[in-house]
Amino acid sequence: MSRVLIVDDEAGICWAFGEYLGDLGHDVAVASSAEEGLEAAAARPFDAVVLDVRLPGIDGLAAMPDFRKRAGAAPIIVMTAFGNLETAVRAMEAGAFDYLVKPFDLDEAGAVVRRALESGEPGRGPRAAAADAPSRTRLVGSSPAMQALYKQIALVAATDVPVLITGESGTGKELVARAIHQNGPRASRPFLPVCLAALSPGLVEAELFGHVKGSFTGASQDRKGLLEAAAGGTVLLDEIGDVPMGMQVKLLRAIEHREAAPVGDARPRPIDVRFLAATNRPLQRLMADGEFREDLFFRLSVFPIRVPPLRERLEDLPELARAFIAQADPVRGRDATLRDATLAELRRRPWTGNVRELRNAVERAVILARGGPILPEHLPPAIDPVDPDPREGDGVDAAVARWTATALKTPPADPDAEDAESLYDRFLARVEPPLLRVVLRGESGNKALSAQRLGIHRSTLRQKLRRYGMD
Repeated sequence: MSRVLIVDDEAGICWAFGEYLGDLGHDVAVASSAEEGLEAAAARPFDAVVLDVRLPGIDGLAAMPDFRKRAGAAPIIVMTAFGNLETAVRAMEAGAFDYLVKPFDLDEAGAVVRRALESGEPGRGPRAAAADAPSRTRLVGSSPAMQALYKQIALVAATDVPVLITGESGTGKELVARAIHQNGPRASRPFLPVCLAALSPGLVEAELFGHVKGSFTGASQDRKGLLEAAAGGTVLLDEIGDVPMGMQVKLLRAIEHREAAPVGDARPRPIDVRFLAATNRPLQRLMADGEFREDLFFRLSVFPIRVPPLRERLEDLPELARAFIAQADPVRGRDATLRDATLAELRRRPWTGNVRELRNAVERAVILARGGPILPEHLPPAIDPVDPDPREGDGVDAAVARWTATALKTPPADPDAEDAESLYDRFLARVEPPLLRVVLRGESGNKALSAQRLGIHRSTLRQKLRRYGMD
């Protein structure tokens, strides 16, 4: 029987999580403050500690070194409802085994505890923070979707694996890439974003890998490529979906073998860079059409990160708008007035251009407001969404359209004998399982975010997963 200590000042969470872990056979103790938890850890050994960040008295992150001393090798799982990128990074740097975002799904939280107990590893202990690498990147928002994103950034930043960042145009994929770089061990070295779509197809190879003198017309001297120039740093391959097929082979070799051969030179040169890639194009469809190599996709997507569109985190709108006002009008800064009617108008819009469109709208409104409160009439006209191509999109809407059409095209064996209720049940049985799989995959298995995206309660999602044998 494993002993688990839960430290949280919310009695409801302690009770619910404690009951859940108790049903799994664990011996659970609870504490309402870090001080009380430290006393419990000193009195008896624990196999795992679940620690809230915001606590009365000493906060959870500040108490982690003391818990490490008293709990020894026990892994520490941090949880918070008020996380941001800095909190997530601090938790990982302090040696947290994992990072739970409230409200969390009990099944998922229980799985994290199980992994911690089964890891067979002692607490990882604090890792050295990157020198001169404060969290400078302005990723704004505290919604569940953003907190999940912060956790992914914090987890992968300390590693050196390739990361594939996907998301619609304007969601902030480059900001995510910069955050990974700035919070990792290469933070003091260059960060080089390369927009591959902006380069002429004939120049992509020379720009990335460099060239030797005389290798082509105009090559009057040797020139280092961007991969070599970013020595020790990070390269973001933006718009990776637009790379020509011939160049994809060379990129794959550079990523796998950490070497690059300049144009006109058969001898590869060693490179020391971390590779990040970003795209708003559906790479799976490009692979199916033979336009993108599967081996390059799997090499880049060791750790995939999906940046949520603005419509999935509308609760971040006020914070984002005030941040953009502060950038556009540093004198008034965050004290600028946003009328309730203006916020209501912002929430009403579809934001097809995502955060980039919001920033442009706020900057225009600041100019028209001329130092006064920002009113709805100061905003530009709303941009109506374009009907999406059913073959594209982020996968979910297209999947719904395809599966709905398929389900409705399949006639019942006996149409006269089938009533409306059985027809509806048959429709759900055809549509729901593949839809649930796509949404769960898009949210990296996070049931809480998947339920939010589907517009249903987490318990309803769990019931559906059990019904279809997907739990």
